[in-house]
Amino acid sequence: MIDLHLHSCYSNDGEWTPRALVQKCADLGIGGMSITDHNCVRANREAEVAAKEYGIRYIPGIEIDCVYDGSPFHVLGYGIDFSSPDFETIEKNVRSQGREASLQMLAKTQALGFAITEAEMEYAARESYWPETWTGEMFAEVLLSKAEYASHERLRPYRAGGARDDNPLVNFYWDFYSQGKPCHVEIHYPPMREIVDRIHQNGGLAVLAHPGMNLKGKEWLLEGIVQLGIDGLEAFSSYHSPQEAQKYWQEAKKHALLTTCGSDFHGKTKPAIVLGNHGGWLAEETVWEVLLRHSTNKCSENLHSTSLDESE
Repeated sequence: MIDLHLHSCYSNDGEWTPRALVQKCADLGIGGMSITDHNCVRANREAEVAAKEYGIRYIPGIEIDCVYDGSPFHVLGYGIDFSSPDFETIEKNVRSQGREASLQMLAKTQALGFAITEAEMEYAARESYWPETWTGEMFAEVLLSKAEYASHERLRPYRAGGARDDNPLVNFYWDFYSQGKPCHVEIHYPPMREIVDRIHQNGGLAVLAHPGMNLKGKEWLLEGIVQLGIDGLEAFSSYHSPQEAQKYWQEAKKHALLTTCGSDFHGKTKPAIVLGNHGGWLAEETVWEVLLRHSTNKCSENLHSTSLDESE
């Protein structure tokens, strides 16, 4: 089993430390993994060392927010030189906008009629690596914990038995804080072309994350995205139906792109998403060998020391 889309506590919506995440993968028999935190590479060194101890193949990763044709996307970078200052620059750009954006999100949440304070949000984010940046999931956690809102109409879909109770925290984010929703605040992310180029300059492979989610209703954008030089599509994802997975696997073949698989595991913010459960049916060895063959980064001892022999 292989899972190439995992989030640690270095993502502002992740739960587990890198080492704990590696141990969970080992317990489940996952033999190959990548931690792809949001706009942050800090998990990779710890995860790489732990993966080697547990006999798990590891490829360094990141998931970077970017924009193409006015729409938000996530691009996964695999096999990157995570010691490069380029990735620190990416992280600093996002973090520098976090505090002001969080305060604007708070004001918009209050404008909906919710009694929620800055102190409550600071407490909710106290253990986060990004404490100055409040996510929609954090707002959901605070609001859903308030006794006075136990029967609130707006929150009912996210409680047990509600229409959005499968992943209540992240569903609340999508419904209230994502682009076009009432509490959305724009963060200025870099253009996708810049991110693809930056990944390539650091020896990595650029893969479009969960295309069935981000391309929904605007599938025509894929042709232009391919022209930017991406290397692959995450055809197999927790968010894709078998039909969508087949569709993006075919698109990858059509454009001579790599195909990857990842659950997008976060922990408590997405409880319905299970490690290794991405629906991928490609042979693990095939996926891993292709990644190793195409990655040009030589910085990762664990990546190359565990590569496949020609006889395999």
